[in-house]
Amino acid sequence: MRAAAALYGIVGSLALTALAAAPAADATSAEHSPETRGVTAAVADATEAGIKWGRCHPDEELSTPAKCGTVSVPLDYAHPEGRKLKLDVSRVEAADPKQRQGALVFNPGGPGGSGMYFPQLATTPEWSKVAKAYDFIGYAPRGVERSGRISCQDPKAFNKAPTHSPQRPTEADKRERIAQAQAYARGCAKIPGVEHYNSLNNARDLEVLRAALGEKKLNFVGASYGTYFGALYATLFPEHVRRFVFDSVVDPRPEQIWYGNNLIQSAAFEDRWAAFHRWVAKHDDTYHLGRTPQEVRNAYEKVRADVQAKPAGGKIGTKQLQSAFLKTGYADDYWPYAATALSDHLAGKPQTLVDFAAVSPEDHALEENGNAVYTAVECNDAPWPRDWATWDRDNTRLARKAPFETWDNVWMNLPCAFWTAPQQRPAQVGTQPGATPPVLILAAEEDAATPYAGARELLSRIPDASLVTERDSGSHGISGGPNACVNGHMDAYLLHGTTPGTNALQANGNNGASPREATCSPHKTPKADRQVMRSAEG
Repeated sequence: MRAAAALYGIVGSLALTALAAAPAADATSAEHSPETRGVTAAVADATEAGIKWGRCHPDEELSTPAKCGTVSVPLDYAHPEGRKLKLDVSRVEAADPKQRQGALVFNPGGPGGSGMYFPQLATTPEWSKVAKAYDFIGYAPRGVERSGRISCQDPKAFNKAPTHSPQRPTEADKRERIAQAQAYARGCAKIPGVEHYNSLNNARDLEVLRAALGEKKLNFVGASYGTYFGALYATLFPEHVRRFVFDSVVDPRPEQIWYGNNLIQSAAFEDRWAAFHRWVAKHDDTYHLGRTPQEVRNAYEKVRADVQAKPAGGKIGTKQLQSAFLKTGYADDYWPYAATALSDHLAGKPQTLVDFAAVSPEDHALEENGNAVYTAVECNDAPWPRDWATWDRDNTRLARKAPFETWDNVWMNLPCAFWTAPQQRPAQVGTQPGATPPVLILAAEEDAATPYAGARELLSRIPDASLVTERDSGSHGISGGPNACVNGHMDAYLLHGTTPGTNALQANGNNGASPREATCSPHKTPKADRQVMRSAEG
């Protein structure tokens, strides 16, 4: 799922019959298996070994007082005595030992994202209250960076630039991309034990990490994809849940993992793309890109045509352009940078666009590694359509209404059509009433990366969950962000265990919502000024 607000109605017109194969797996009954014994053995080993904390590797760029260590997990939980992976872990201790409530583990999503940076947030104003009471724990999941980095392709070839990605691909374009997806899938198939990079094992790794930290119960903040395997953890190990925050929720319905979720996501990004156009049009006096959203869209298409004919700085083709401007769908913090890049390019100053869109050479390996983990996890987690005709039919229909992201999302996920490793049946996520303490769900109403329906679906599956909604907003990942109301709910929950319906923040206004819900007004959109990003060359 290339990252996951609107356009939900379009799903009804999409043919998803190719995924109606096997029923969902029961995660709890599936755990009465060799994997169950493997988790038990790994937990015992981790409890005894703990984590030896020391200096962090320079690559982590973590400053004192952060410490780092590793925790060992089996590659294959059915054979825990076999090959092990060492997960990279970071920590900064609670600022006030008298208030300490335990360790708080963070995952930023992906699949393929690393949370090693999390301890650095302990000193930020948005996290400072929580940091007094918790050790901040970051880690890199299996296969990510120093946790046994995997790769499916030469990073230089993966990040080749400039390249082009048409919004209306021809049959020749499609044949070329199919061949690239087949090659990438073949590269992934060479990874030893590639089938063991999946969401269930990410949840099991989280249980081993809990034990290694010496915690009887787990405190966890998961964003985006982190909500999915965090929900799997709560399903598998409900007795070990303490405080869980699910921020920007992946729709956990088995039939949506992952092909269906990607279709919905592509549709939702079109609305966020339109929101960016509206904001830029409101600030035409700053950016001079047009007084209407359509004029702003036309300005982008003009730049797109320019880089198609002559790549900006010799580095930015239409593929790099689209990837950079997709950021505007994730967070409106990017809007001033993106608008400035367009404005400067049209004024004959292409370097601003190059700085905004280029990938630094030193990041090539990190980007391909993240993509390799993403591909392995999503392809292993569920069956995908095997015939190109299904992909072509569904996305051709979708692209008529949502051209901005649809085909680029297809190309990112298409290796799953040619996957040779065994693919699982997605597990049913959910808990019984009283199985866990209260948990907290955070969601922005117009999030495109993980559309809002996913949060409501998870709320229906965890009876002890509460939902805080940021209305009329679409930024992805809202914990510790600019909304004081959202952060207030999170602080009250992590520090005191209170959730909507039981805490004083309910006075912010539920607007008729159920006692398990609260709403927050949207955070302010960014100030319109001309901002540029530092050059990718440093």
